[in-house]
Amino acid sequence: MLGLRGSAPGTPPPLGGHRGRGTRRLLTALVAALSLPLAMTAIGSTPARAAAVQCGVDYKTNDWGSGFTADLTITNRGTDPLDGWTLTYGYAGNQTLTSGWNGTWTQSGRTVTVKNAAHNGSIAPGAAATTGANFTYSGSNAAPTVFAVNGVTCAGAHQPPITVLSAPAPGAVFTAGGTIPMAATAAAADGAGITKVEFYSDTTLLGTDTTSPYTFDYPNAPAGDHSLYAKAYDGQGASAESTPVGVRVVAGPSLVATPAQLAVQQGKTGTFGVKLSAQPSAAVNVSVARTAGNTGLSVTGGATLTFTTADWNTAQQVTITAAATGTGAATFTATAPGQAKADVTVTQLAAASTYDARFLELYGKITDPAAGYFSPDGIPYHSVETLIVEAPDQGHETTSEAYSYLIWLQAMYGKVTGDWTKFNGAWDIMEKYMIPTHADQPTNSFYTASKPATYAPEWDQPSQYPSQLNSNVPVGNDPIAAELKSAYGTDDIYGMHWIQDVDNVYGFGNSPGKCEAGPADKGPSYINTFQRGPQESVWETVPQPTCDSFKYGGRNGYLDLFTGDASYAKQWKFTNAPDADARVVQAAYWASEWAKEQGKGGQIAANVAKAAKMGDYLRYAMYDKYFKKIGDCVGETACAAGSGKNSSHDLLSWYYAWGGATDTSAGWAWRIGSSFSHSGYQNPMAAWALSSYADLKPKSATGQQDWTTSLKRQVEFYRWLQSTEGGIAGGATNSWQGRYAQPPTGTPTFYGMYYDEAPVYHDPPSNQWFGFQAWSMERVAEYYHQTGDSAAKAVLDKWVSWALSKTTVHPDGTYQIPSTLQWSGKPDTWNATTPGANTGLHVTVADYTNDVGVAAAYAKTLSYYAAKSGDAAAKTTAKALLDGMWDHHRDALGIAVPETRADYSRFDEPVYVPSGWTGTMPNGDAIDSAATFASIRSFYKSDPAWSKVEAYLKGGAAPTFTYHRFWAQADIALALGSYGDLFE
Repeated sequence: MLGLRGSAPGTPPPLGGHRGRGTRRLLTALVAALSLPLAMTAIGSTPARAAAVQCGVDYKTNDWGSGFTADLTITNRGTDPLDGWTLTYGYAGNQTLTSGWNGTWTQSGRTVTVKNAAHNGSIAPGAAATTGANFTYSGSNAAPTVFAVNGVTCAGAHQPPITVLSAPAPGAVFTAGGTIPMAATAAAADGAGITKVEFYSDTTLLGTDTTSPYTFDYPNAPAGDHSLYAKAYDGQGASAESTPVGVRVVAGPSLVATPAQLAVQQGKTGTFGVKLSAQPSAAVNVSVARTAGNTGLSVTGGATLTFTTADWNTAQQVTITAAATGTGAATFTATAPGQAKADVTVTQLAAASTYDARFLELYGKITDPAAGYFSPDGIPYHSVETLIVEAPDQGHETTSEAYSYLIWLQAMYGKVTGDWTKFNGAWDIMEKYMIPTHADQPTNSFYTASKPATYAPEWDQPSQYPSQLNSNVPVGNDPIAAELKSAYGTDDIYGMHWIQDVDNVYGFGNSPGKCEAGPADKGPSYINTFQRGPQESVWETVPQPTCDSFKYGGRNGYLDLFTGDASYAKQWKFTNAPDADARVVQAAYWASEWAKEQGKGGQIAANVAKAAKMGDYLRYAMYDKYFKKIGDCVGETACAAGSGKNSSHDLLSWYYAWGGATDTSAGWAWRIGSSFSHSGYQNPMAAWALSSYADLKPKSATGQQDWTTSLKRQVEFYRWLQSTEGGIAGGATNSWQGRYAQPPTGTPTFYGMYYDEAPVYHDPPSNQWFGFQAWSMERVAEYYHQTGDSAAKAVLDKWVSWALSKTTVHPDGTYQIPSTLQWSGKPDTWNATTPGANTGLHVTVADYTNDVGVAAAYAKTLSYYAAKSGDAAAKTTAKALLDGMWDHHRDALGIAVPETRADYSRFDEPVYVPSGWTGTMPNGDAIDSAATFASIRSFYKSDPAWSKVEAYLKGGAAPTFTYHRFWAQADIALALGSYGDLFE
């Protein structure tokens, strides 16, 4: 039975939506799996033979009047690899090179030469490399027209069509059964001509037009929220879709009010529009009045409106005036006989609350059901767009990360408006859909704390799996199971699973309380992906259900892809992303503080207590994977089993996981922690709240003390990992290579744990993404802001100075922040009494980005640090980043920037399946040794954006997408609200 218990994850996933988080990094991270780090010193590689070169060059600029950034993508259109390249081109004006990256840049007169860097010298057929530089100029800035690689003139990279959905307007409302007129404009590059325009609702093709003007009448549109867009094709086979337009179709005649969220500053006025959803048969008289909330807001114009059969679709304005004092939200309702009502939430803000007003504007876009951020059940998608591959391998999956950001977003909304119903509603959604119910984890009562799980080693490559279970390796005791059961009266775990297929695209049908209900199930489905070692990127995963009843996959479901055993039992298994649960605790702290300031703490007290409960269970993330003793833990059998708390490293590790038999008479269940701790996962703010804040005190006997210990250990961890320059390095492990191997001689230690430059995953290395720096330091900055801890300040002083030195804000307000980091050397072995100076540990910035999500987290870090320390440069830069995003990157759905996805060449990459192993996905896709990422995800070939990827796979330029990730939009809104709270 122990062997069956261990048939759960051999290597549980890296979790939290972070594996391959690179699409937020614009040509880094996952792309780095192809092009590797940027801005390294070029090597003297031998150019490919000129006759074999076939190339395309895509040239783009970000111009601020006196200077510009040039971004170039070199695509190998030949059949042979480019083994070393030199790019040359010329300018017509006085453009002058100032700096370059991702290659060695030089300029002679007007001629520019770029030689490949060490990491991107080889370009496979159909693949691409990127490079970039900054220039100054005066006068005109014409783009170069002729490019050559290794002396061979390149064809210009053919640009996809420009497509715009010109009708309907964003936010338009229609009546069910009627017609939605759709219209689009499209223009092709290079004289290719437009061959057709397709019209879509979500992923459903509605119709096609082949002649301009391009139109389609969408008949009998069903009630609900719809994301509409157009997709144009040109004569060279290139295609591009428009930005989605969200519309609402109501069941019957309805009043339409826009915007649904309105901010009005003290002593000022604001307006919203009202119209009808359908033409009436006679005049309609509308009344508008405040129906709830803040009495300091009143209707001062448009209290009564009349619409005729002629002007029913023309909005009439309602004016709301705010009193000179007071703040808070009110609901204004438009009513009329025979029409469904329309509500608008108006929030009175302080006179100087520019950033709170921006928060509410962005919040309104994010939460507009027609925008596409949420499922019909109110679950936040990973992104509005469906074709996106990072840790979630499809955009309408979601992660515990997204749920945690929803909780935090609604906390800020409560702070700004005084309305806490949405915070409570978000908690209800999280608890209903992402925290497994008892029916999902039915056999926890059989868990034996003295035998938590059966050991299975982790391996370096997916091809080394399945991993054989070994019951002869000693495992330690679980010291917190009994006290958690005593405190909460249940054997069940109160923590989120990390990933969910919201629309059940795969078809497993593991919605809460169900096990492999199949494609017909309409609920969100629990899934899992990563399981096979640090080199398994998202492109090499085999998705599987969290409850495996052998209905799909092979003879043993999916279990025997990951662990080796004599026989297998049907079972359930879940994995928790600790950074997400810790973020929920962090958000609950702020919600509690803000609500109490408003005298409304009691409205959310029950859910704040649940956050404390979640934090209590989160302690499983502090333990070695198999509860072995922490420190100098080498040798599977030689490393001692832990007892009491000596198997706790007191840090937040990469995951904890739990599972058991589906058969309630089978009598087994298991739990594991993780031996790997990443600096980007630590959250001293949550640790402080759980150890010191009365509303978040855990009920268990030792929970509060454990978090007190963890707080001190986390701050020390940052200090230990801080480079000479100021950046924070990767992390530490208690299990070298995931199998308690012997680390290299001289590996530094932290309380006996070994320094791990890239803990958990290596494709791409987990220490490269600057976002982990911004996320993690934001938590340190909040903790410092609330406590003034001098140890936290010392870390921040050095980190902020380094980050500011690597940040550029241009005169026009655009910005560049670090993206990919490169590391060298090691920290000193930790000595808590006399910490070392880490003179041998260094970080460099390989490339830069204008990524909006990371910039928002970075701005929050600077804001909290500046508010406490008084650092003027940090405050100024935080404001500049927020203003730059707001002024340059807003669109109909939020704030976003284009991203070129060279890593999408990996759609055709093989997925390792052992020879002879065969199975099927729920939709019938074959799983065998010939499987690829795309072949077991055939649904992607019907995605409206697939043609862009398909063209790239056939040798075209790397596709560009503008993604609207929920976490990023929420983080931007939170950064705006935080700046307003701290400085306005």
